[in-house]
Amino acid sequence: VPKMLGQQVIAGSYNLMAPVHMSVDQLGAETRYAQIVNLMERASVEKPRLALLADRIAQPFLWFVLVAAFGSAIVLWSGDHGRALMVAVSVLIVTCPCALSLATPAAMITISGALARRGVLVRRMQALEALTKIDTVVFDKTGTLSQEGMSIGQIRVKEGFDMNQALNIAAAMASHSLHPVSQALVIAYQKLHGETHAAPLTQVKELSGAGLIAESEFGALKLGSARFCDLAQPSGEASSVHLVSESGWIASFDIEEAAKADAVSSLHDLQAAGYEVVLLSGDSQPAVTSFAKKVGIQNMHGNCTPQDKLTFLQKLQHAGHQVLMVGDGLNDGPTLAMANVSVAMGQGVPLAQAQSDFVVLNNQVSMILILILQAKRTMRIIKQNLIWAFAYNIVCVPLAIAGLLPAWLAGLGMALSSLLVVGNALRLSSLPNEIAREV
Repeated sequence: VPKMLGQQVIAGSYNLMAPVHMSVDQLGAETRYAQIVNLMERASVEKPRLALLADRIAQPFLWFVLVAAFGSAIVLWSGDHGRALMVAVSVLIVTCPCALSLATPAAMITISGALARRGVLVRRMQALEALTKIDTVVFDKTGTLSQEGMSIGQIRVKEGFDMNQALNIAAAMASHSLHPVSQALVIAYQKLHGETHAAPLTQVKELSGAGLIAESEFGALKLGSARFCDLAQPSGEASSVHLVSESGWIASFDIEEAAKADAVSSLHDLQAAGYEVVLLSGDSQPAVTSFAKKVGIQNMHGNCTPQDKLTFLQKLQHAGHQVLMVGDGLNDGPTLAMANVSVAMGQGVPLAQAQSDFVVLNNQVSMILILILQAKRTMRIIKQNLIWAFAYNIVCVPLAIAGLLPAWLAGLGMALSSLLVVGNALRLSSLPNEIAREV
């Protein structure tokens, strides 16, 4: 983002080119960075936290087992002391370690390991349950759906001028700069020809925040924005860099943020599965609109500040939507904290990752739907485990209290019940290579 004399520079910005002299206007809590952190702290307080069913019933169930065991022993103590002790032991054995206590953690640990092997770090286990209720997925653009760096899109050249020659000149000039746009021009030429065959240039100079100038066989050259090249501002959606000589315009290169390889198909799969997909970005509205069309998103919003993103997300939640936020930047921190469930990309800033429930270490957009489907699968298996655990205890505990279940059989039943629950949970250890067509 070019900055001119008198413009504000936000704390935490990276300087890509020449040294600059700045005056500090705000310190500490007054900076934009601190304001974003404050927004995240406020959002974190309001974030819903769901408790698992097994955790809610574990303590009363424990007291029930203890009362049942000792109550049975007391009732039978007056008759046969040995039988009273065996009944109490059978009640304790048949439920400890109880399948009920293994039903949830076995599944959670298994799915977290399976996801980690596929490049997804689970930071908050309880978010898996919330993920099954999601109906809206909100994406950031830069770094989340787009590849790192920029790329060159359409190239327009004046009549009679060869496109490869124009790209060669532009790449030769751009090779003297570390600016992302310059690097995109160099890479574009390298993709076509394998290397940059530098055009004969002399006196190449970079003008900070403006562009590059050079001398060539065509005379003085300029490479930069329309304003720098004294051209009319383009009306299209894409931003452009222009090459001009003393005699006039030579070529224009549209600058694009290339979508990740799996972005289009992954977003299509999400929408086909019934999820509303929204794009929020701090970039200009024309750039966001252009990118959204490219990846197939209909609902997009540009020029969003961190507060704008947070307000938009709160409106969705107040309308009854369960929102999954996917982002990676500093501006995404507040919305990641407020969302019902949040996912940060592995290349994102630490501040964003700290507020997320999941981190996609491999940066693949396709993992979002896989994560949702596996969360639903996990909840199904947990429910199966809980149903089995309840049924097992409803049948076996009364039998043990009645003295119809000897200690050895109680131990065998306990072991088999626990193995069944763990075995069912181990089904989560393998994830599909392709997205299952189930919701």
